[in-house]
Amino acid sequence: MAETLERLQAVIQRHNLTLFAQIDHTGAAQHVGLTMQPAHVLIFGSPKVGTSLMIAFPLLALDLPLKLLVWQSADGQVWVSSTSAAYLQERYGISQALIGIIAGADIVIVQALDG
Repeated sequence: MAETLERLQAVIQRHNLTLFAQIDHTGAAQHVGLTMQPAHVLIFGSPKVGTSLMIAFPLLALDLPLKLLVWQSADGQVWVSSTSAAYLQERYGISQALIGIIAGADIVIVQALDG
């Protein structure tokens, strides 16, 4: 889990993206006396790019900045889940020309995990 989070944070930084927040769901659960599998959410993006897209598609603000869920299953395997650019394109009717701006995030994720 820690290695995956470090890789993702490093590749976000390397691509000059902003890591707006990291939410430790497991820690929050422990704080209120509950137990859950390890789970963190990284919230990241580019204010310049994201703002331009939200001006064109105001409802896109529901999904921006981008989020990654890093979680560990009961068998100990670490998973990374996110909303794909293709899904966002379909959901908001974003043109092919503009979706390429977000699609770069999918590549960033793959780079971090293959690293």
